[in-house]
Amino acid sequence: MGANLRPQDQLHTLVALVEDKPGVLTRIASMFRRRGFNIASLAVGKSEQPGLSRMTFVVEGDERTVIQVTKQLDKLIDVINVNDISNEPMVARELALIKVNANAANRGEVIQIVQLFRANIVDVGAQTVVIEITGEEEKINALHDLLEPFGIIEMLRTGLVAMVRGQSNGRTSDSVGLNSYGQESNGHGGHSPLAEAPPPVADQD
Repeated sequence: MGANLRPQDQLHTLVALVEDKPGVLTRIASMFRRRGFNIASLAVGKSEQPGLSRMTFVVEGDERTVIQVTKQLDKLIDVINVNDISNEPMVARELALIKVNANAANRGEVIQIVQLFRANIVDVGAQTVVIEITGEEEKINALHDLLEPFGIIEMLRTGLVAMVRGQSNGRTSDSVGLNSYGQESNGHGGHSPLAEAPPPVADQD
């Protein structure tokens, strides 16, 4: 995927905290389509906060394009916070299921390749096996290339999920990286009503 990018383009990883309700994904996808932004991958799932989901976007483009993406996402009412964590120390993983031809003659060789990549065989049929692998994109691509000569029948990839590595001050992926203004986040997240609440007024006698 990265090898096909134009020289000025690169991949950026964005993490957004959004409201977990029907239609949110459709509105976000429609915004990307209308604006002509190119998404390399998109993954979404429930977060640790009730009622909120976390999305990981991998976007192709230069710095200007990514700032525009974050600004447009930040305008959506369902998006609580969005940050570009591409330059932060992070853990990024993808899961793939690969169904490959594996008969009596070549099954042993397929199993050796699976073990080499520390992947798992999760289903065995008379003529096929289904392989589960988790890792970075390059690892999954390498396994795919080695299995291709056997005949890949079907493959499904989840898209990248990512979060910043452990921080001593407890910051999360929602409070680091670049915000919708291309500025370093202040560590307090996006539209949190707690962060925006005014200080209490002292009682007067």
